[in-house]
Amino acid sequence: MKVCIHRGSKEIGGSCVEIVSHSKRLLIDMGLPLDAEHNESKYLPNIPGLDGKDNSLLGIVISHPHMDHYGLLAHISPDIPVIMGGSARRIATEASRFLPGTWPAPSAGIDLVSGQPLSIGPFTITPFLVDHSGYDSYALLIESNGKRLFYSGDFRTHGRKSKMTEKLISNPPKNIDILLMEGTTLERNGSSKAFPTETDIENRLVEAFSANTGLTMVHGSSQNIDRMVSIFRACKRTGKTLIIDLYTAVVLEATGNRNIPHSDWPGIALYIPQKQRIQIKNNEWFDLLKKHSKNRIFMETFQKIANNSVLMFRPAHMRDLEKADILYDAQYIFSQWEGYWGFESNQYLREWLAGHGIPKNSIHTSGHANISDLKRFAGALKPRKIVPIHTSMPESYKDIFSNAELHPDGEYWEV
Repeated sequence: MKVCIHRGSKEIGGSCVEIVSHSKRLLIDMGLPLDAEHNESKYLPNIPGLDGKDNSLLGIVISHPHMDHYGLLAHISPDIPVIMGGSARRIATEASRFLPGTWPAPSAGIDLVSGQPLSIGPFTITPFLVDHSGYDSYALLIESNGKRLFYSGDFRTHGRKSKMTEKLISNPPKNIDILLMEGTTLERNGSSKAFPTETDIENRLVEAFSANTGLTMVHGSSQNIDRMVSIFRACKRTGKTLIIDLYTAVVLEATGNRNIPHSDWPGIALYIPQKQRIQIKNNEWFDLLKKHSKNRIFMETFQKIANNSVLMFRPAHMRDLEKADILYDAQYIFSQWEGYWGFESNQYLREWLAGHGIPKNSIHTSGHANISDLKRFAGALKPRKIVPIHTSMPESYKDIFSNAELHPDGEYWEV
């Protein structure tokens, strides 16, 4: 079995790994680089068969539905099977029609089920559900020709699904030859310390909601389901109404999990901003809107309840909020990776907040494991070799792990 990291050996995001056995190939992830200005085909790794005309390429396994792991699916042939979690596939498909730019809708393929092996050509793939800020995220055991490679994907132990990662650590697969393990947090000072848990985030949101007398805007990803649960629970604890848009309603439904908030739950209201109303009209999504309209409110109601509400904010809301004249005493909470805040695409938002005298309050936690948990993870699996991926500091692995082995992008190597 041969392996090639096409991207990710020295950067966070854009992950793509090729595995070769018996002249057949399997790809793990097809991610868009984090520093990509737009989702363009020029970022595709140089891999034969992405046009769907090479039968040696059996499929692409997507570990989880974050753009830095699946974004470049937008530029490959739909004839190539895409293997991923069923909920992840639905979320990515539903999100693709709402969001601007080139957002991929995965092509058909087998759905991953945690703990259930599946065979594809000479490969056996066993997925393990893990805790991550992306819903339906998996670590992957790939076996072929007597060799066993374990791909960590992105994982953590401080989210609402921490038990899934802990279950893997307490009962790991044996005889691992290669562990391809993420190291996102290695570049951050103090990453050996514990990150805030989602419960910690919920408690901080409760404090912020309670202290504010006007509208609260939380700017986070609707696809971060752990965070959506934290926001909703904080709303319940403070007697606030959570206001969502149709995009968020559809993403929550796509999980297939009725134990998380949905548009028809008490304590949730649906407000459609003008930009989204135009989108609904142009695409004739009237049945979709009707499906989620049980708790729909309009501008007049929004104005009446704003001071006792939390809006799942997106930039599409900005003009509506100005028109409603409900920004007095408003607070803005940024609940995403802090690196996004400095992106040029957020310049207009920064100016808008400053123009209305609304300060930024950051409440967030990492979607990735700290150094201590990386050590626990590697210690449990006991691989023959650990190979860095999804990290900007691959050289630091040698200081942390005695069996670290570095392989640059584009190099094919034997397991």
